[in-house]
Amino acid sequence: MVDIEAAMGYVVAHGDDIERARLSWLRSDAPPSEDVLDKAESGQAARGGWPPLWDGRVASIDATCFRLTELDDLGALRRPAAQRALAWLASRQRADGAWEEDEALASLAPEWAQPGDPEARLYLTVNAGFWLAVGGPPADAGAAWLPAEENEYAPAVQRAAEVFRTSLAPNGSWPSYLATGWLGGALLYHLGSFYESAQIQVALAERVPGLSPADVAWLAAVMRRVGMSGDDWLLAAARKRLEETQRSDGGWDSDAGAAFDVHTTLAVIRALR
Repeated sequence: MVDIEAAMGYVVAHGDDIERARLSWLRSDAPPSEDVLDKAESGQAARGGWPPLWDGRVASIDATCFRLTELDDLGALRRPAAQRALAWLASRQRADGAWEEDEALASLAPEWAQPGDPEARLYLTVNAGFWLAVGGPPADAGAAWLPAEENEYAPAVQRAAEVFRTSLAPNGSWPSYLATGWLGGALLYHLGSFYESAQIQVALAERVPGLSPADVAWLAAVMRRVGMSGDDWLLAAARKRLEETQRSDGGWDSDAGAAFDVHTTLAVIRALR
């Protein structure tokens, strides 16, 4: 069984003030301070996106989606900074429904965000589409987002989902990274395309036993974010994998190095809360 208390203790011991505030929100909906929110939103470009850490000049789709993950864990998606970011993402959608990074980032972008690469394009498309889906205005005080058809970004979300849907092979596989599968599967699940989402879930479940803790945490957090029950068979498989990989100090390893271990641990807490 995953030791959530140990995981929370790891974040308290090793996290910075933003990460500890994320834990407080995930654990008890405790609102962060304005100082924490200002720090979490810092560096935003004038038009609404955030530049990547490796280039502070040009806003990045991938970096903006990552920053939205942090803001979501602070309950801050309805604040002006996140709303500007969502509007910027919507404005960057191409005529064919896809997203691609700015060519100015080509020399420095990681492989999963390379302009002109079809695998990267599909990944960025479902990532941006996912955040536009979950970032829509809430229907009421207790809702995470509006029904899919009422979201102001519904047309952009539908077009993103269609780009992903048309890429699928008959067996439910997709021509891109594994993360593209769980982001695209979550997007289809959110839109009510349960059959196609289930095909993707089957493919993902077969891979879960060999996935890194960071990937399993991301997968589970994304699926939970669109309302999938924690008792679902895919999430049960993810929980088992997380039980196997939790360290004795309560945390989990990140694929991006020790500096991101707290982020991975927070993703587990979000997925299992």
